[in-house]
Amino acid sequence: MALVTRLGNEYPVVIFSKSPCSMSHSIKTLISSFGANPIVYEIDEHPNGQQMEKELKELGRKPSIPAVFIGQELIGGADEVFSLHLKGKLVPLLKNAKAIWV
Repeated sequence: MALVTRLGNEYPVVIFSKSPCSMSHSIKTLISSFGANPIVYEIDEHPNGQQMEKELKELGRKPSIPAVFIGQELIGGADEVFSLHLKGKLVPLLKNAKAIWV
């Protein structure tokens, strides 16, 4: 889990994604719509993608993709991110992580 955790802690917002995944695309679009610039690791294109997917599953991500870190914390996948958004809690998380300044 060291690779995923290390990468998830390097930037305010980190998304582990697969390029053909529509939910991953939706999450990237949502987070970017607030002005955040997430670091995205497309694990189907990354040389360590298989290791990343294995580590995400070990962290309890099922399905493993998308997986979103905000402020060095694993928030979860699409369901968790959309739920936070609907509750009005996503923008404050992004602000606290210094991913957005508005």
